[in-house]
Amino acid sequence: MVKYGIAEAAALRKSKMISEQDYEKINSIINRVIRIGNAALFEYTAKLDGVKIRSLRVTDKEIDRAYEFVTEEQIKSLEVMKEMLIINESKLLGLLRNLSTISHGIKLERILKPLESVGCYIPGGLARYPSTLIMCVIPAKIAKVKRVVIMSPPYRDGNIDPLTLVASDICDVDEVYRIGGAQAIAALAYGTETISKVDKVVGPGGTYVNIAKLLVSRNVGVDMFAGPTELVVYADAKADPKLVSRDLISQAEHSPDTLCGVVTTSKNIVKRVKICLRNILSDDSLPRKEVVRQSISNNSFIALCRNSNAAISFINEFAPEHLEIICRDPRYISQKINSAGVVLEGEYTPSSASDYCLGSNHVLPTLQVGKYRGGLSVLDFIKIVTHISVSKRGLRSVENFIRELTSMESLPNHYLAVKERLDG
Repeated sequence: MVKYGIAEAAALRKSKMISEQDYEKINSIINRVIRIGNAALFEYTAKLDGVKIRSLRVTDKEIDRAYEFVTEEQIKSLEVMKEMLIINESKLLGLLRNLSTISHGIKLERILKPLESVGCYIPGGLARYPSTLIMCVIPAKIAKVKRVVIMSPPYRDGNIDPLTLVASDICDVDEVYRIGGAQAIAALAYGTETISKVDKVVGPGGTYVNIAKLLVSRNVGVDMFAGPTELVVYADAKADPKLVSRDLISQAEHSPDTLCGVVTTSKNIVKRVKICLRNILSDDSLPRKEVVRQSISNNSFIALCRNSNAAISFINEFAPEHLEIICRDPRYISQKINSAGVVLEGEYTPSSASDYCLGSNHVLPTLQVGKYRGGLSVLDFIKIVTHISVSKRGLRSVENFIRELTSMESLPNHYLAVKERLDG
């Protein structure tokens, strides 16, 4: 059996790289939206989604009607998720307030400013993700973004999932549009006759949606590459293979392109997880069995590493979206992880729970983006603007250093602008 390390982690990632043909295809969609606006949105919704829509924007009446198709229990669950997220995002934002220093006549303040407008992409069509709407919108609302827009693909009948519409109402979304795919991202980034462009686009989606986000990032802010979901489970010899298998399947049911794997140092756990997975997948009563079987068959892996250090190196190179650590001492392993969207410690912290009601955000980086950023948060919806006020005494205290530094860089007029003030 092959022993896995950094090279194997990099090879697994390389096999999932996006083709140039995909970039060209999405670029052509974006350019058509830029050229003909609304007409392109209707055209691509019919051509790519197989849905003929009569209007782009969802009306208030449609949102009110959506409540007829949801239960009180469903609404309560959405509100609980919202409240838990509010608690954590508000605390994070609070820690950044009142950041200022005063020293030698120099006062420097860091002022938090919300973005003016953001667009949130919410996957839909064949699925429903009201939870993702909450994860995208609530941090923006906590940051006090003035205009929050939702884009979500419609069902075959042209309507958006009622739960998603109810979630938009619960979260005070300003505008909702029944548009999906790369064309939705283009509309948010460049605007159309009906849709005003936004300052930043956030939210997860399929490969085409994420390619579109990358391409429009030249002109508008984007959060990250949050594509098809990923889960890596670090499991030692004592881990319960049934829990490991169930967690892999829980993420695999999202879509056929989900990427799930196990990292371990135990040959025994490799064998036991394989048996367990085989038994569960052979059960025809397994919910969403076709999606799960295709995902596990095409995209799953088990990485057997020489020791825990090699396993940690593999994980840090792979940089998974979700990382579960199920072992005797999960904190020992987690403290050495530098690259993961979210780290879930212990057997009672499954990724399926963090997707909903643990107070964390489930919009997370995929495709190794976890190497340089974490999940979506209130920080994605604010700017930290620096305000500086200096007295004459304060400016004089740094005059000599400015003179030397400007001389080093051959920018003498920088120093002269300082000297003029001090000589006056």
